[in-house]
Amino acid sequence: MLLTIDVGNTNIVLGLFDGAKLVRDWRMHTDARTTADELALAMHGLLGPLAADITGVCALSTVPAVLRELRVMFERYWSTLPHVIVEPGVRTGVPLLYDNPKEVGADRIVNALAAHTLYGGPAIVVDFGTSTNFDVVSARGEFLGGALAPGIEISVDALAARAAALRKVELVRPRSVIGKTTVEALQSGLLYGFAGQVDGLVRRIVRELVGDTGQPVAVIATGGLAPLVLAESATLKHHAPDLTLVGLRLVYERNIR
Repeated sequence: MLLTIDVGNTNIVLGLFDGAKLVRDWRMHTDARTTADELALAMHGLLGPLAADITGVCALSTVPAVLRELRVMFERYWSTLPHVIVEPGVRTGVPLLYDNPKEVGADRIVNALAAHTLYGGPAIVVDFGTSTNFDVVSARGEFLGGALAPGIEISVDALAARAAALRKVELVRPRSVIGKTTVEALQSGLLYGFAGQVDGLVRRIVRELVGDTGQPVAVIATGGLAPLVLAESATLKHHAPDLTLVGLRLVYERNIR
């Protein structure tokens, strides 16, 4: 079985594939100070007996410090297994039509590959993570660029830190858009505000991408906070919570035969 590892700024997500089927997935907190030994101990603890069934590993990291420790972990604990780390030089099959391709995060490339494979193109991936990423994929599977915005949790933390009378609130739908308490007012502004931001950006991207041709564009939501906004958005059409893990599997298959 193939183990996929997606190291984000907030969480590390593990996925175990049996062929094209995702069998299990796990989530653990990202700590930029973690060592290769700690990573291996935590992952082996989560995998349990399934660790013996792993035949290959594919990983990406948007945290440079953890990326270095991943390399050490592979050499120290999984040296006999074929493994791929998504970085420059690895075949992804995604042409990067970007002024400086080295600036594009590995997660955005992998998401573009998975989106085009699963839904065709053109497509827009909206990834609700530490930041909210809008990644645009052409009909031919090219990564065209996109937009980056602060994530929902970052906004909640910033409000609580900078406004003396405000505090962190649970991210749930309030009773109404017009909040009757400070908590509900915050929840309304965050939930409906972000849904409006998503719809506004997606509509602008679609106009620039296909104009008035009427060509359908697949709009895919992924990331841990996607379910929160999905029900309130008019433009998000698909929900693919495992999009990045699927993309890692596809990259592995391209590089290891």
